[in-house]
Formats: sequence, C-alpha cells, structure tokens
Amino acid sequence: MLSYPDDGFSVTAAEPWIKGKIQIIQQYLHSFASTMAGKVDEVVFIDLFAGNGIYSLGTRKDLFAASSLMALSLEVPITKFIFCDPEEEQLRTLKIRVNKYFRKKNVLLLDGKPEELVQKFSHYVPRSKGSFKVAVFCLCDSFSFDLHFDTVNRLAEQGFNFLIPFSFAINDRLDYRFYLKESKDKLRKFLNGPGDLDRLGQDIDSNYQFYKRLVQIYQNNMLALGYNLSLSTHKADSGLMELPTYQIGFFSKQVSTKAIQQNVEATRHTQFELFE
Repeated sequence: MLSYPDDGFSVTAAEPWIKGKIQIIQQYLHSFASTMAGKVDEVVFIDLFAGNGIYSLGTRKDLFAASSLMALSLEVPITKFIFCDPEEEQLRTLKIRVNKYFRKKNVLLLDGKPEELVQKFSHYVPRSKGSFKVAVFCLCDSFSFDLHFDTVNRLAEQGFNFLIPFSFAINDRLDYRFYLKESKDKLRKFLNGPGDLDRLGQDIDSNYQFYKRLVQIYQNNMLALGYNLSLSTHKADSGLMELPTYQIGFFSKQVSTKAIQQNVEATRHTQFELFE
C-alpha cells in the first residue's frame, strides 16, 4: 500500500478498515487486468467516485492512496484511467496529485454524478468492434446509495464490468428504519424501483437483516441483466458501518467472476502467510 507525504491539499478521513478495502480492490483490479492481458487490446479503469486520491487515518501523518492513485501505481496493462467525482474541488486536488506522481499515465478526469456521465463515457471509452477488443473495469465505491441502478443498467449496455463494495453508513442513528422511510427515494433509485423497495422492507427488524436482503436483491437484479457474479465477504471494524462483515460484488459478462475471486482469495491467503 503506497503512502504519501502531506502536500497541504485536502485528504479524506478514513477508518483503519478502509485501508484493507483498498487492498482488496487492488487485488480485484490486478487480477482482472492480468487475466485480460493478451485477450483484449485495451483495458480501461473507471472510478466513479474517485475523490481527491488520498485517505488519512487520524492525523495527517498516516496518509495512503485511495483507489485512483492505487490503480495508477499498479504494474498491469491498463491503457486508460477515467476518474470521476460529483465534487469539482475533489477532482482539482486529484488532478494535482496525478500530475505530480503519474504524469505519463493516460488519465481523464470527469466532473459529475454517474448518471450525468453515461453519455460522456460513450465518447471517451473505446468500444469493442470486430477484432478490436476492450475490457472496462468500473469501480463503484461511493460509501452511500448515490449510484442509481438505472445508471448501472445504461453502463451495462456499454459492456462494463463492475466492482461494487456494498459499504455504507448503517448504525444506531442511520439504521434500516431511516433508509426505508426518510431515505426511501434514494434507496429506490439504488435498487430497481418500488417493487424492490417493498421486498426489502418486508418483515425487517435489524440492520444486519436489512443489509443481507439488500445485497441479495441487488445480486438478483444484476443476474437479470445477464451478469455473472461473485461475492466476497470481509470484516468491517467500523464506527459508521456497524456490521460484523460487508460484501464486495464483482459482476462481469467477459470473464469468469469465480476465477477472479479465486485469484483474489489466493493472493490474500499468500499475504496472510507472509505476515504470520
């Protein structure tokens, strides 16, 4: 995991488990890009919620790469990086850091919410045609319900593969009752309509039950789009996400999701052995 000196620009506060999540995202991206090498002409990495590129644990002394800068540091055949964020100020800071550390990489920054960028992707992301093949790895890590399923559906039509960490604030204050009542419109858009919202809220009496059913509904909706999928489970030691574990979903029509997940798990197992 790359660490960075304090450059005086904004960073994003994080809990310790976020560092582990970035490492898992790194393993998925590395496995995907390595698997597609030689099979396609271009591999494109898209981060829909790229932020400013750096996380901070506690004080600004412990700074580490967010998914955007992490991806740029990998020694894998990714030909293009597209970093997006709804906050223009975040992207301005990320641009400074990209230019400082990774000036030679092929990077495009797009300001806007995912639903506003679908048309732009159709212009900036190369498409497979004839013998020319492209693989797109799209990371959707908002730590919120800010990604509309309709947007995922439209990106699916462009042939995207998705990595979605199902992580968001859920605790005593922001509990399942809050999401099903005060935030139900956002939740409805995150899923696939009012029918999903009704199924999600039926006989729910705990945050954990809410979370499990939400992931199951999302999984079924991706299956309905024709995606293969795999889910991996990871510990969540968080004051914001008060669940024992969270899940990361990998969704693809181009590659075996089970094979990618097995590669990730093998990498994690090897790392554990090295540190024992």
